[in-house]
Amino acid sequence: MSDTAHDLAPNPLTAWRGKALAGEAPIPGDKSISHRALILGALAHGETRIEGLLEGEDILATARVMAQLGAKVERLGYGSWRVVGAGAGALLEPDGTLDFGNSGTGARLLMGVVAGHGIKATFDGDASLRKRPMGRVLKPLATMGAWVEGGAEKLPLTLHGALEPIPVTHRLAVPSAQVKSAMLLAGLTSRGVTTVIEPEATRDHTERMLAHFGARLDIETDREGARHISLKGGQKLKGAPVAVPADPSSAAFPLVAAVLVPGSRIEIPAMMTNPTRTGLVTTLIEMGAKITLRNERDAGGEPVADVLVEAGALTGVDVPADRAPSMIDEYPVLAVAASFASGVTRMRGLSELRVKESDRLAAVAAGLAANGVRFAIEGDDLIVEGMGARVPGGGTVETHMDHRIAMSFLVMGLAAEKPVTVDDGRMIMTSFPAFRGVMEHLGADIRDGAA
Repeated sequence: MSDTAHDLAPNPLTAWRGKALAGEAPIPGDKSISHRALILGALAHGETRIEGLLEGEDILATARVMAQLGAKVERLGYGSWRVVGAGAGALLEPDGTLDFGNSGTGARLLMGVVAGHGIKATFDGDASLRKRPMGRVLKPLATMGAWVEGGAEKLPLTLHGALEPIPVTHRLAVPSAQVKSAMLLAGLTSRGVTTVIEPEATRDHTERMLAHFGARLDIETDREGARHISLKGGQKLKGAPVAVPADPSSAAFPLVAAVLVPGSRIEIPAMMTNPTRTGLVTTLIEMGAKITLRNERDAGGEPVADVLVEAGALTGVDVPADRAPSMIDEYPVLAVAASFASGVTRMRGLSELRVKESDRLAAVAAGLAANGVRFAIEGDDLIVEGMGARVPGGGTVETHMDHRIAMSFLVMGLAAEKPVTVDDGRMIMTSFPAFRGVMEHLGADIRDGAA
C-alpha cells in the first residue's frame, strides 16, 4: 500500500495576491500520454525511448507496474526513459501486488492489459483510490473473459485475465476514455475484432498512440455521430520513440492564473492541443480570455502549439454538457475562473466529477463557499455567480487528498482580495510535482502554512 504519504502531517499552502505573472511556464509532460507510452512500450517488441515523461507519482507507479509485468523499464535521465517490451501476450504474472498509488488511470488501463493476458494480478492503491469505482471498466472486460475474485468493484481486487480474450462490440453507456482504452488494450491479444462505440467523443490518445506503435485501427462515425473504433487482435506493436507534449491539464493552472492576475503575460511552450483536451481553452476564449496559439505543429502523433496568455476581463457563459469529456479535469480551475467573471457561468453535466480523486463537485462547492463566492448546484450542473475582480478569498479549502482541488484554489488566492489556504499540498506531487516552482518562477507568491 502507498498510504505512507497520508500518514504524515498535512502540509498547508497559502497563495497571496501579488505582482503580475510573466515569463515562460515550463509545463511537465502530459500525464495521459506518459501512462500510455510506458504501457504500449511494454506491449511492443523492441525498444521505446520516451522523452519528456512526466515524473509524478502516478506515472512512476505505472513504470513500476510495467516492470513487475516483465518489461525492462529504465530511467536514463530527467524525463528520459527507455522501455524494452516483449510484445502483447507475453507479459508475466507479477509476484506481488500492483500498487497504483493515487492513479485511477494507471489502474484502469492496466486492468485492460491484464484482462488480455492469461495471468492474474492483485490491484491496490492508496486510501483515495480504494474509494473509486472500478466496475465500469471491469464489467465490459468480463464480457471478454476476464473475471474478478469475489466480484469486487473497488480496490484491492484480484483480476484474472482471459487466456483467449473474446472479441466483442461494446457501446459505452457513459463517455469514458479509460473504459474504451482498457477494452482496446485487452483486444490486442484477441483472435478477432474488438469494437468500442462511443456516442460522445472522448480522449483519443490510446487510438493515436496505438497507431504510432504500428497498429491499424478502423474508425468510423455513424449517422448519429457515434464513433466506432475497431481493432483487430494479433497485430504486432513495434517500439517507437515518443516525445511527450506539455500536459494541458497541468498547464490549466498557470494559464488561468495569468488570465486572472492583472497585467500578466506568459507563454506555455509545446502544449498539447488535441481537440479532445482543449475544452478549457475553448471555454476561456468564449469568456473573453486573451489566448493565442502559435507555431502549431505535430509531435509524436499529437498536435501541439506554443500558447500565449494575457490577463483580461471574463464574462460568464453557459458551458454545454457535451464539452465535459474534453475538460473533465479542468472544471475545478474553471470554477475559479468563473468566480472572477462578470455574470453567471453554468457548467452542465458534471456527474463524472463525483467519482474522481474526491467528489470534486462537492469539494469545489465547499471551496467556493469558504472564499465568499456564490454558487448553486442543480442536478449535475454547477452555477457560479461571478464577482468580477472582487472575489473575497480568505478561506481555507479542504482538498480531500485531491491535487486538482489544491492547485485550483491556490490559483484563486493569487487574484483574490485575501489569501487562500489549502489544507494540504502534498497530493500535488501525483501529477505536477513542479507546480509551486513553476508558479513562483512566473512571480506567484505561495507560502508554507496557513495565512
